[in-house]
Formats: sequence, C-alpha cells, structure tokens
Amino acid sequence: MSVTSLTVENYLKAILQISLQSGSEWISTGELAKYMDVAPGTVTSMLKTLKQSKHVEYRPYEGACLTDSGKQTAIRVLRRHRLIELFLFQTLKLSWDQIHAEAENMEHAVSDFLVDHIDEYLGFPETDPHGDPIPSVDGQMRRAYPNMTTLSECQSGMHVRIVQVTDQETEFLRFLSRSGLKIGSEGTVKEKNVEAGIVVSVWNGQEISMGIHVAENVKVVPVS
Repeated sequence: MSVTSLTVENYLKAILQISLQSGSEWISTGELAKYMDVAPGTVTSMLKTLKQSKHVEYRPYEGACLTDSGKQTAIRVLRRHRLIELFLFQTLKLSWDQIHAEAENMEHAVSDFLVDHIDEYLGFPETDPHGDPIPSVDGQMRRAYPNMTTLSECQSGMHVRIVQVTDQETEFLRFLSRSGLKIGSEGTVKEKNVEAGIVVSVWNGQEISMGIHVAENVKVVPVS
C-alpha cells in the first residue's frame, strides 16, 4: 500500500473513532488535529483532499463527516485493527499494552480475505481485548452493553464490572495491569469525591484511587 493510501485510511479511521466517541457525525478540524497529533493546517489540507475523493463532506470552520464510502472504508480498517489486536492477544499472548501499536502497523497490510479467516478462527468475537466492539463482516457497528457508563459517573456503593477501556496509551494500560484490573474485573465504588477529583474503588480487596478524568476512560456496567 502506498503512503498516500495508508494516510487516507488513518484519517478515515480517526474520524470514525472520534465520531463514535462523541456521538456526533460531524467533527471539528481541531478535534481531528488533536487526535492525530498534527497541525490544524495539515488536517485542513487532508480534509480537502478527502472531499475531492468523496470520502468526506467538509465545510470550512465547521468540520467534516464521513460519506457512505468513507465510512465503509473506515469501518473495514477498524475491523482489521481490532481483529488483529485480538489475534495477537489470544494467539501470540502479547499484553494488551503491546497490541495496539503492532495492529497499527499491520492493519494496512492484511487482506480482507485473511481478516475474515482470523474472524472465523477466533469464533466471530464481538469485542477486542480493550472491550471495543468489532464491526461485523457486513460493516455493522456493535454495542454490546447498552447500560454502559464510566467509572467516574458511578456513585458510592455501586458494584460494577469493567467492559471497556478507552484510553489505550501504554502507561495507562500498564497501570491497570499493575492494579490487577482487566476486562471482566468486578469491584465496588467506595467513594466519589468531586471536590478532590478522585474516585476510590475496591477490586479483589485492593483499594485503588483514580482521578475522575482518568476514571472516565474505564467503562463499566452495573452488577447486581
């Protein structure tokens, strides 16, 4: 794949992911620049190129949204990425803080044929090791937990299970691992102190404190 095609796929996937996180189809150039860690001018130039190729709708000072063809491409890349992550995690036993970067490198090189066989080999999974939904083969985005909320939104006394981690930076994932936290871990919110900006929770008898903004990245569902 050419560098140009790789860059296009990265931008389309980024627009899709921001849109999924925000719940809005339209995203600003500033949001995309921050997500891609590039200058706003670079994003503006790329969005104009993507508009010419009919991958996005772009409006100066308003932002951009994916067209149907752009969304299809973005979902296909996201599907590749998340299935590769799960394959590396389950089959090669890489840790969840190692797989993201490796999947970034591989997602542009593998064919849809191979990805479909990975999907079948893994038993048609619905989520990756971080709890992110894996798009289906027909391009449908899944939402496995309609009652999902963030750890930061939980009140004291709530018993919850971790189902997704949205911050996939290496250090944060290693912090969770050192704390014994992973997808499926169950615990209880002991205290939420808005004034101090912390959430204290107990997991397997271990008390863990997180800043409220950090706890926003841990998605949970209530457990009765």
